[in-house]
Amino acid sequence: MFKKIASRLMLVLMFVTLTACAGRNEDSKAIDTGKDSKNSESSESNSSNDATSSDGKTTIVFWHSMGGNLNDAIDHLVAEYNKSQDKYYVKAEFQGEYDDALTKLRSSASGKDVGADLVQVFELGTRYMIDSGLIKPMQDFIDEENYDTSQLEDNLLAYYTVDGKLNSMPFNSSTPLLYYNKDMFEEAGVEVPKSLEEMKLVGQKLKEAGVTDMPISFSVYGWWIDQFMNKQGLDLFDNENGRKANPTKSVFDENGGVTNILKAWKDLADEGIAPNVGKQGGTAEFNSGTSAMTFASTASLTQILSEVGDRFEVGTAYFPSVKDSDKNGVSIGGASLYAINSGDEEKMAGTWDFIKFLVSVESQTYWNANTGYFPVNKGVLDTQEFKDLIKKSPQFETAIDQLHDSKPEDQGALATVYQESRQIMEKHIEDVLNGNISPEDASKKMAEEIDAALESYNQVNK
Repeated sequence: MFKKIASRLMLVLMFVTLTACAGRNEDSKAIDTGKDSKNSESSESNSSNDATSSDGKTTIVFWHSMGGNLNDAIDHLVAEYNKSQDKYYVKAEFQGEYDDALTKLRSSASGKDVGADLVQVFELGTRYMIDSGLIKPMQDFIDEENYDTSQLEDNLLAYYTVDGKLNSMPFNSSTPLLYYNKDMFEEAGVEVPKSLEEMKLVGQKLKEAGVTDMPISFSVYGWWIDQFMNKQGLDLFDNENGRKANPTKSVFDENGGVTNILKAWKDLADEGIAPNVGKQGGTAEFNSGTSAMTFASTASLTQILSEVGDRFEVGTAYFPSVKDSDKNGVSIGGASLYAINSGDEEKMAGTWDFIKFLVSVESQTYWNANTGYFPVNKGVLDTQEFKDLIKKSPQFETAIDQLHDSKPEDQGALATVYQESRQIMEKHIEDVLNGNISPEDASKKMAEEIDAALESYNQVNK
C-alpha cells in the first residue's frame, strides 16, 4: 500500500511539473474557461460528500469542469434529474480546468479516497483513468442491466472503448472543423480546400484576388497534430496507438507522420498563407474578418456565429488532410463521464441512474441545443428541436456528417502522458514556425522528450 501511495505522489509531482502550461482544451476554451465568480460561488466543498442528504436521499457527488454557460447547462440537467425521482440527490461540484480535476484524481490511492462518485475527465486522461483502478467501467453497468447502447453514437463510444469494453460514457464530445468566410471565397472564386496541399493553392488565389492578406489563421495547438495523424492513418504511439496498453514509446518519428505535418505547416507559414498566430490566435482573426479560414471545435460554432454576426457568412467544412491522398477521418475531443468505484453499491447504482438520465434523448436534446456539443443519443437527430437547430444553423450539419463519415478505427491515441505530449509538441511547433529548427529535427526532439516522459511514468507505475 505504501508503495502504491508513494508511486501516486511521485506521479502527481511529475504531472504538475510537466503540465503547468498543458491541457489546453479547444472545447472549454471556445465557450468559457470557467474562471468567473459564479463558478466559484456555486462550487461546494468536497468535504461535504455525505452518503445521504437531509431528506434521506443518497447523495451522488458529480465533479465537472464546465464553466460559464456550460455550468448553467449542467445545473439545469442536475436540477431536472433531482426533480425526476426521489431516491438520489446529485450535487454538482465545479472543479476548475480539466487539468485541475485530473490532478486531484491522480492523488487518490483508491476510489474510496476520491470524494466524488462521478467525474468528468477530458479525452487526454482516458488512458490514465482506465489504468488507475479508480473506476467501475461503464461496460459493467451495461452488462448487469443489458442496457441498449445501440441508441448511442458509435464513433463517440469507440474512443472510450478498449478491448471491447466501454470505460466511460461520452458526454461533451466534438470534432475540429474548417471554418471559412463564404463571402471571401465567392469573391475570389475558389473552392474549399480538402488538404493542406490544396490550402496552399487556395490561399495563393485568395491573396491574388485581394480579399485577404491572411488566408488562414490557426493556433499552435497539439490537437491539430492528433487530427492530421488520424487523417494520414498513422499512429502516434506503439501498443496499437496506446489502445492495447499504455505506450512504451512514440512511433510518429519513425513513420514520418509528424514530419509530414510540420513540413506542410511550415510551407504555409513561409508562403504567407498561414502566418504564426501563436497559441492564442486563430479564431480571433477569423471572427474579425482578417483571415479567410480557421480551425476550431464544432463546439465553437455558436460562439463564432455570434461574434461574426451579419458581417459575413460563415461556412463549415471537414477538417482537412495533409495530402490529397489521405482518406481517413477525424477523432473526437472533449470529455466523458467516469463512475468511481467507491465500494458503496447504492451510490454506484445512483451514479449509473444519473448517467442514463444524462444520455437520454430529452437530456441530450437540451445539452446539444445549449452547448453545441454532439448529442450522444442518436434519437436526438429525429427530434423537432434538433431539426429546428439545423435549420437555424445549417453549419452544424457539417459536424454531424463528418462524425458519421469517420470510422471507429479513426478514433485516436491513448497515453498516460498525453497532456505532457501536447505541451512538448506545441513548444516545438513554434520553434519550427519561427525558423529555429527543421521539421525533421523537431519531430525527433518531440519523440525523444515524449519517450522520456513515458519511460518516467512507466518506471513509477511498474
